[in-house]
Amino acid sequence: MHLLNLGILAHIDAGKTSLTERLLHTAGVIDEIGSVDTGSTRTDTLALERQRGITIKSAVVSFPVDGVTVNLIDTPGHPDFIAEVERVLGVLDGAVLVVSAVEGVQAQTRVLMRTLRRLRIPTLLFVNKIDRRGARYENVLRSVSERLGAPVVPMGTATGLGTRAAGFTPGPVPAALDVLADHDDDLLAAYVEGSVPDDLLRTALADRTRQALVHPAYAGSAITGAGVDALIGGIRDLLPTADGDPEGPVSGTVFKVERGPAGEKVAYARVFSGTLRVRDRVPCGDAGLESRITAISVFDHGTDARQDAVPAGRIARVWGLADIRIGDCLGVPRTPYGHFFAPPSLETVVVPGPGTDRRALHLALTQLAEQDPLIALRHDEVRQETSVSLYGEVQKEVVQATLAADYGLDVTFRETTPLCVERLTGTGAAVEFNKKDANPFLATVGLRVDPAPPGAGVGFRLEVELGSMPYAFFKAVEDTVRETLGQGLHGWRIPDCTVTMTHSGYSPRQSHAHQGFDKSMSSTGQDFRGLTPLVLVEALRRAGTRVHEPMHRFRVEAPADTLGALLPVLAALRAVPRTTVIRGAACVLEGSVPAARVHALEQQVPGLTRGEGELDSAFDHYAPVAPGVAVPERPRTDHNPLNRKEYLLNVTRRVGA
Repeated sequence: MHLLNLGILAHIDAGKTSLTERLLHTAGVIDEIGSVDTGSTRTDTLALERQRGITIKSAVVSFPVDGVTVNLIDTPGHPDFIAEVERVLGVLDGAVLVVSAVEGVQAQTRVLMRTLRRLRIPTLLFVNKIDRRGARYENVLRSVSERLGAPVVPMGTATGLGTRAAGFTPGPVPAALDVLADHDDDLLAAYVEGSVPDDLLRTALADRTRQALVHPAYAGSAITGAGVDALIGGIRDLLPTADGDPEGPVSGTVFKVERGPAGEKVAYARVFSGTLRVRDRVPCGDAGLESRITAISVFDHGTDARQDAVPAGRIARVWGLADIRIGDCLGVPRTPYGHFFAPPSLETVVVPGPGTDRRALHLALTQLAEQDPLIALRHDEVRQETSVSLYGEVQKEVVQATLAADYGLDVTFRETTPLCVERLTGTGAAVEFNKKDANPFLATVGLRVDPAPPGAGVGFRLEVELGSMPYAFFKAVEDTVRETLGQGLHGWRIPDCTVTMTHSGYSPRQSHAHQGFDKSMSSTGQDFRGLTPLVLVEALRRAGTRVHEPMHRFRVEAPADTLGALLPVLAALRAVPRTTVIRGAACVLEGSVPAARVHALEQQVPGLTRGEGELDSAFDHYAPVAPGVAVPERPRTDHNPLNRKEYLLNVTRRVGA
């Protein structure tokens, strides 16, 4: 059996879910096409998705195409739910990127295409909505090529644009010759000689598509069905099928976790190697703890059915993995596919409504974080507050509605604030010695912190001999360093730096024969976990840190005569225009704006541009908080090693030796 795990991706409202319905209907899986507007689609199963008419969670549905079983994964189009898309990308064999023929290349289109090309995922384009007034085809493809740098191969001609009779006529493959010749020496040689056999051209197109070097483009309408047969032919002929040895060692990746009717965890996993079987015990996650599989279902002909086993190449729902998390490996670990998109740049505090039980709320938020780890719960025991990370205001509304509908919990939120980071401004070092001065811990720890470039992450190094003390003590220091860096001098995470351990020492375990034996005089891991935050924070003080706020790049396209109204508002929002281009009666502004001001900009652009302005924005980088702007401080949720007396009272119930 040939398998293809296919992702459908798009900017919101490009018609991605409607295309999924049309594909299922054309393949004979469903008799009636569902509607996003009426909430009757096969993949939008959540009540909230049906109410809002948007995809919030990825969904899997299967259909057959001439001997190939396609597992189609419908993904969210709204940028607030980009984390769902990210998790799906790591399990795909190919993708269809849907672009609206009316709106053309939009903000999310650019983000998705750049990511698909960076990951070298074979991708077809489908220009949807050619039956809508204002539809374009060739202009959209030209925009994809010019603005995204993606080599596009038109696979036919769109006719009757903007009318109900709009259609797609597959064209002769030689139209692809100019694009393909740039990527195939044999084809170029045949082209120069003046004769290119049709079979050579088709083979070259399939090869280069599977290598993600070119992107065949189709057009049509998910509503009328125009062009969908041609797209299905492209999916069958041009995209690679899944590989993997079903007899090999078991290896899979979990890309989605949901809760079943009884509250049990259900994991969605792509099996890359081997065969998962019911009653197997498989290692899961980083720790490699084994869990026993109690049930499996696989996707087939529009539904999922229970099976005793699932071989390599397939996607399955798996029960019995109680401690499983999104991103975990099953069996032999694979190379982590990491993060493809920017992290959340906003956060908010969840405020329980009257009569809302705080414990029930914390449990509900924990379960939501299982399904979306980037929510990143942060609990403050002192203030009894829980904050969540967000991509935008729509996500906040969805969390609120989900808590009300699924858990019966009434909540509101505080004002959304930017999620900043801290970066070192220099190098600093500190050390505390065992049994000296006011050190109440039986440990010696010396640390030096050095800046690292953005994206480098946290590195931990040793300048002491690894054999100078038990490895468990080194591990306790490293783990505590990484945990402590979650809250810098201003309370924000320090994502990039190098920490070097310069001093180490401990009190060895005394033998029972030792006169005056006292077990409390032997060092433990707790001594190193207790001392490390004090030493690290002092090193950070000496190095100095500066708060950086998240910045979005923005692009505003608006009538040129509204430029005078736009610029003062941009300045008031601390946006910095970088380029301004006048194109006839239109102008295009590009620049950067603080993430905290994006929502306000979105609200004001329509009024400032007579409803004609279009705004695209996406996270771009972190920048130092501007001079004159109050440095944002984040309340601490640890024992506050910035205050030695308070910290020691919390940790040891004493202030010194």
